[in-house]
Amino acid sequence: MTTLQDAPPRRRRQLAPYAFIAPFYVLYALFMVVPIGAAVYLSLTEWVGLGTPEFVGLRNFADLAGDTSFHKALGNSLVFVFVSVLIVVPAALLIAQALNTRGLRARDLFRVTFFLPMVISPIVIALVYTLVFDRQYGLLNSVLRALFGAGNTDWLGDPTMVKVSIGFVLLWRWVGYLTIFFLAALQAVPRERYEAAELDGAGLIRTFTAVTLPAIRPVTAFVVVTSFIGSAQLFDEVYLITGGGPGEETVTVAMFVYRAAFERQQFGYAAAAGLVLFVIVFGVSQILNRVLSIGRIS
Repeated sequence: MTTLQDAPPRRRRQLAPYAFIAPFYVLYALFMVVPIGAAVYLSLTEWVGLGTPEFVGLRNFADLAGDTSFHKALGNSLVFVFVSVLIVVPAALLIAQALNTRGLRARDLFRVTFFLPMVISPIVIALVYTLVFDRQYGLLNSVLRALFGAGNTDWLGDPTMVKVSIGFVLLWRWVGYLTIFFLAALQAVPRERYEAAELDGAGLIRTFTAVTLPAIRPVTAFVVVTSFIGSAQLFDEVYLITGGGPGEETVTVAMFVYRAAFERQQFGYAAAAGLVLFVIVFGVSQILNRVLSIGRIS
């Protein structure tokens, strides 16, 4: 068997780049192509985890089209996507803009404080917020009673309030992480642009829309796409805090896949649902990236 060392010098120089990039493609095929191919095949079968999968064609996808639980999971995931993209991302940008203000002291301390929720275990977060949102003895209801005399709100039992509660957890956990990206982008904007805008008489809002936003557009595209992908596949927070309840009010598509596979042993059905989620996430993320990205800023 001829190796790279045995090849002639010219041939060795031609093969060297492929040898360097080969490990990436081997790992990519092993951990991406093969699992996706296996998921596609499994989605066309009926399998309970043991024995030989039974080929059923597109029946799993047809069943998904009429499955109200899957539709509910899609709707719930859409709600959390809106919270992430329309609330968390703008909040992170505004915080980053505030942290980028000249003369702000203890900026590094604020960075650490905002980033801290990201390094806390989801299990710890779930335990803390289960206590915060508890109907009888939770911290939030205790504060509301003390300040406003409000009754006991069922934050995790009411179909509407439970989504508000999960949305607050997403805001608390992710806003600091996204702020780091925006702050790095803001600090890379040349100061001369702001000085030119000031000479032109532009106010704060005009400067922000005409100078800041175009300059950080690539980072904004990255943050929006990343937030969309993460929230569309949301699992940890809802599984640990609500378990998908009350009823199916917080069941996401990722949790639907988990339940189908590991609670009902419908692995083919779960694979079909996961494949639908993959297609949606991939397609929408590509659209978002094309809409928001404008290439290099000169």
